[in-house]
Amino acid sequence: MRLRFINPNTTVSMTDKVLAAARDAAPAGVRVEASTSRFGPAAIQGEADGRAALPGLLEAVARADAEGVDVLAIACFDDTGIAQARAASAVPVLGIGQCACLASLALGHRFSVVTTLAVSIPVIERNLTRAGLAGGCARVRASEVPVLALERPGSEAERRVAEEIERAIAEDDIGAIVLGCAGMADLAARFEERFGLPVLDGVVAATRVATLVAARRRADERS
Repeated sequence: MRLRFINPNTTVSMTDKVLAAARDAAPAGVRVEASTSRFGPAAIQGEADGRAALPGLLEAVARADAEGVDVLAIACFDDTGIAQARAASAVPVLGIGQCACLASLALGHRFSVVTTLAVSIPVIERNLTRAGLAGGCARVRASEVPVLALERPGSEAERRVAEEIERAIAEDDIGAIVLGCAGMADLAARFEERFGLPVLDGVVAATRVATLVAARRRADERS
């Protein structure tokens, strides 16, 4: 099974981070790939960036379809352009935001999302409502870390995200944290060990969901 993550921004280092996390999580028999949008914003921070990313995302979806990929996953927690991508693609399209939140609920945990900038909060809250997941989310919180700061070694990004997680644990009556950015994919394991509760990353969650989706699709094709 070929699973391809599409990074709808143009930052290659983020794509590389996503690919590494997905490959670590993928079971045997799953070939994980990743592509970076060829044009659009360098980071997606809010609704305007999401609109600007859409043409590049759809071009990458068309390319993946032509190359015979089995499942696609949009590597942006905003699930940028997911409705348009699903309409355009012949294969299942997953969003890492939706997958991460579903994973928390599947474990039986009410969660808070810790994302980057406050401008992303309305997008994420709207996605949760549309997907029927809002009841499981205590709060969407912004760490006020710009997305690209997560790509800069030595920045204060990890510390500031950790501080917001601490506030969420203290204030939100939750059993899990969902990391609200693909650029946080490398932080989940460290935060889970540090805070002693599930810290869910959408890249890993989407990788696991993709295997189930592909298996169901194969079964449907045989029947």
